[in-house]
Amino acid sequence: MLDKMQPNEFAQINVAYNRVFRHGRLSIGLVLPLEAYAVGAEPKLRGHLKAAQRAEELGFAALWLRDVPFNVPSFGDPGQVYDPFVYLGALATATDRIALGTSSVILPLRHPAHVAKAAATTDMLSGGRLLLGVASGDRPEEYPAMNHSFDDRGARFRDSIDYIRALGTAYPKHKSAQGTLSGEIDLLPKPHGTRLPMLITGGSQQSPDWVAQNGDGWMTYPRNAAAQGQAIADYRKRVKAAGQPDKPVMQSLYIDVVADPNAPPRPIHLGFQSGSGFLRSYLREIETLGVNHVALNLRFNQAPIDTTLEHLADTLLPDFS
Repeated sequence: MLDKMQPNEFAQINVAYNRVFRHGRLSIGLVLPLEAYAVGAEPKLRGHLKAAQRAEELGFAALWLRDVPFNVPSFGDPGQVYDPFVYLGALATATDRIALGTSSVILPLRHPAHVAKAAATTDMLSGGRLLLGVASGDRPEEYPAMNHSFDDRGARFRDSIDYIRALGTAYPKHKSAQGTLSGEIDLLPKPHGTRLPMLITGGSQQSPDWVAQNGDGWMTYPRNAAAQGQAIADYRKRVKAAGQPDKPVMQSLYIDVVADPNAPPRPIHLGFQSGSGFLRSYLREIETLGVNHVALNLRFNQAPIDTTLEHLADTLLPDFS
């Protein structure tokens, strides 16, 4: 398949990957839960499945779930509370078209066989709508609770990627610190598409060359335009040097959308408060920089979430869908 690809095309992996990531285009997703909650508070998760269905109806490209095993008070954010794979199963049956992504599964805290089986199950139940974001983790307090070392999480992350890839084949043979696959047993189900599309978050304790070579895309954080453009160009240069087809880049963004469409930006944690006019211009700018998908987080949004979703769908999705 890859030898038939045109220059600058992305690989064809599964339904979600093929729809969400298009070369030279930006799509828009949402981070769950779709509600506002204060630092240190727990989301209430009222009507959360209906909110996800409404996001699909409005035309958003993806819903993203975080993997937060423990609520660590010093971080001030328990995520969407529910286990991501159990929640993905519920979302797979509650929705029909929208992509379902993890941002991101903490591989060093989970055995890769469990991740591979849960992810492939989600991919099959959803008809190929899974995007598997993975990371090495950044909450040191969680590791002793699971009898793991925080310092060697990078090595376990690499082993997990290789193990999960091996399980995508029939009766695999593979040996690593995570275990030995003898070739006499198999893990079912297999993914809906050609493989599980795995996107690596940040550096995940790896070298930039390793990240470029081993992931199906890169998940990063918002930066100023010059720095973001440089980071994306460097990533794609390394992908090309590895002899691989181009790969997508996505980023997160916290937003607080105010009623005045012309309101200027004001910085908030990993994002900004602004009117829809500045938000639209920002998204156009990062699209030109090479970002293919943005996951909007409404945690700090002050307006009612349902109203904001309608507003974003009306003002942004005609240009980014």
